Amino acid sequence: SGALAVGDVDPRVIRVIDVKTPGSGEVGKNLWSNLDCLRPQDLVKFVITSRVDYDWSVALLRERALSDRAGGLFSPSYGVLTPRELAEWILADGLEVRFQMQLHKLLWGEEPGR
Repeated sequence: SGALAVGDVDPRVIRVIDVKTPGSGEVGKNLWSNLDCLRPQDLVKFVITSRVDYDWSVALLRERALSDRAGGLFSPSYGVLTPRELAEWILADGLEVRFQMQLHKLLWGEEPGR
């Protein structure tokens, strides 16, 4: 698939694995074996488009015990899900993830090449 196996990356690097959610239309591009290589300093990032994506991501975190092995980042999909809505879901569930905004989208929106 052309995806890079994170186990081949220099161990000094903090790795951020971008897990594609169903709402992205790219879930088939995930290289699931990368999740087996997670370390405490690494991060797993999910861009959430809907409640379905959120529930899917939470289930994946729990089924694979990802929170026990790495940090989690949840971002609302720009222009699709409001930041407040995602933040409220995270707080209501007491989910131990970091809430992250897509800064490049806030600064440049949909401008190409940014």
